[in-house]
Amino acid sequence: MKRPVTSGAETTNPAAPAAPSTPFSATGSAAGPAAAPAPGLDGIPRQRPLTVSVEGVYVAAAQSVPAAAERAPAAAGSARPLSLPARLRSVRPWRLFPTPTGTPFTFGYAVVLAVTSVVAEYADPDLVDRVLQASSTDVAHLAQSPVRVLVASALWIAGGLTSAYVIAFLLVLTALERRIGGWRTAGVFLLGHGLATLATEIPVGLSVLAGHLPESSLHRYDYGISFGVAASVGALAGLLRPWLRWTVLAVFGWMVIGDLIAFTDPMTNWGHTMALAIGVATWPLLRRVSSRTTTGTRETPRTARACP
Repeated sequence: MKRPVTSGAETTNPAAPAAPSTPFSATGSAAGPAAAPAPGLDGIPRQRPLTVSVEGVYVAAAQSVPAAAERAPAAAGSARPLSLPARLRSVRPWRLFPTPTGTPFTFGYAVVLAVTSVVAEYADPDLVDRVLQASSTDVAHLAQSPVRVLVASALWIAGGLTSAYVIAFLLVLTALERRIGGWRTAGVFLLGHGLATLATEIPVGLSVLAGHLPESSLHRYDYGISFGVAASVGALAGLLRPWLRWTVLAVFGWMVIGDLIAFTDPMTNWGHTMALAIGVATWPLLRRVSSRTTTGTRETPRTARACP
């Protein structure tokens, strides 16, 4: 009778049936209790169990799942939301027109002009004629009381509420006041109104003295807001972006040149040209004021946070 072959402390029986394979769990380890080592030949090292490679596969897969989960929110967050551009969201059409709190000077002035226009339209014609004559900035009135007539002539609209200068007044002065404030806007308006009026009426007086014009030219009607609006257009253009600046100047300049070519009222048309040039001459001052205001707002974060 042959004795079984032994190797160390273990005994191998070739005739014994092979042990059933142990199923692996999801983590790659054996599902059941620890099993006996697989049978092998004497003197041959046992092979490493396959649990190592299988376990490595499952571990790598388990580690790749959280990494993919972390990358998914980042990719989703990088997608831009489907919304309007920032410029379109910041457009507020109601800011194009004056408001009592935002642009008090333009709003109050517009109310006064609306009242005087209604009076000129529905009041007694003889009364309206006398009032307009007393408010005219002709040579005779400028020689007697220049300040009074310069202010009074700016309270009426030549052509009434249907004049194109009404819309220009609302849009231009509102935009200008929102950029430089009410007092500076009033200063630009009165500067253009006064200087352009003097620049057109003084030559008339000199021509009458020289005998080139009749004396009736000393008492002609001269009132309205067009000189002040023209100066405000020129001033506002200097605060706009280049493409919009030159577009505004080109459109308004073309209107002024067209009136000069038509030669219907040369003195008034030349006054519009001078008022526009006066507004352009204020660019250096207004740009310093506008940049200082903008810089002060950006450099004072406490004030910016306190504002709603």
